[in-house]
Amino acid sequence: MVIAATRIERIPSAQAAPKRVTILGSTGSIGCNTVDLIARAPERFAVEAITGHRNVQLLAEQARLLRPRLAVIADAALHDRLREALAGTGIETAAGPDAVVEAATRPAAWVMAAIVGAAGLKPTLAAVRRGAVVGLANKECLVCAGDVMIAEVRAHKATMLPVDSEHSAIFQVFEFERAETVERVVLTASGGPFRTWTWEMMAAATPDQAVAHPNWSMGAKISVDSATMMNKGLETIEAYHLFPIAKEQLEIVIHPQSVIHSMVTYADGSVLAQMGTPDMRTPIAYALAWPNRMNAPVERLDLVKIGALTFEKPDEARFPALRLARAALAAGGSAPATLNAANEIAVAAFLDRRIGFLDIAAVVEDTLAVLPGTPIADLDAVAQADTEARRAAETNVARRAGKT
Repeated sequence: MVIAATRIERIPSAQAAPKRVTILGSTGSIGCNTVDLIARAPERFAVEAITGHRNVQLLAEQARLLRPRLAVIADAALHDRLREALAGTGIETAAGPDAVVEAATRPAAWVMAAIVGAAGLKPTLAAVRRGAVVGLANKECLVCAGDVMIAEVRAHKATMLPVDSEHSAIFQVFEFERAETVERVVLTASGGPFRTWTWEMMAAATPDQAVAHPNWSMGAKISVDSATMMNKGLETIEAYHLFPIAKEQLEIVIHPQSVIHSMVTYADGSVLAQMGTPDMRTPIAYALAWPNRMNAPVERLDLVKIGALTFEKPDEARFPALRLARAALAAGGSAPATLNAANEIAVAAFLDRRIGFLDIAAVVEDTLAVLPGTPIADLDAVAQADTEARRAAETNVARRAGKT
């Protein structure tokens, strides 16, 4: 369930002191939007640390803008370049995966966990273990290690706030104190760029077409996940861990306009929905300011201009990723980690033009079929499942690419 930290009471809008924050993954899409919001409200935030993967130039620009105490580049080979870029600023620099984890342990009250992939697990866990408020934008933390991560949140009295637009929407309308009255949680999906495409058309889809999302501006990997609808499958797994609901209560509905970001249906027939324009700065701002709200420079919703909101049932025959994700959730154990790792390998291969678009789900399904599920007790077990799945998926990709 979402650990909505009842120990944190709603506070006045005027904070006594700026909130100290750390951004893990500041150079990615979510990280850049977080930087934008913080830079617009310097009186509300003080930055402890920012971390990036390999984009030294952008990380240095962000550091000069936000003036954190520490800037970390995950690729250790790039440390000298970062140090040179920040010479004379007084900003401490570090490099390497261990330095990223160390950044998460620094004294920030609020941490944005936006590192993409399995690399985000250890830093996020480090922030959780010191009881921080964590804005969670890393899917792998809950998809691959949901039971482990939520247990750690509870044990260390941390707070986990969802940043994904769908989970943020649910969080804003979910009545935790009356969870037994919830009938269904409905995650909406735009349907991606191939919502109306035939199987034959998708077979010939190119990476450029797959990343051209009709509504959202996102990175390449998550854009492809939207095109396959794997993103919605992964979000279903996340929602199961974030909210006190049964697997059978989760539903997906196609909503092409991306205005309603998710809905919760209650026992009395009421349906509560969170609405807004498709801009990730809205859910990020909600998590940043929680339990208050803050201004976000997003386009305001104009329902008259939109005119109509439409909904469709997802087609699991054309988008098998939805079926595979539900099967992984039902199987439990290492199956979700296998699903995620195989998908990452397959998406990367597609973006590199080594396999076709329809091969992505096929690689994932084959990988799930050859790897028996095992219990997940800690992050070491997650790492082992991840490694085995990547190896199996790479073999599958190579065969499909004709390189075995």
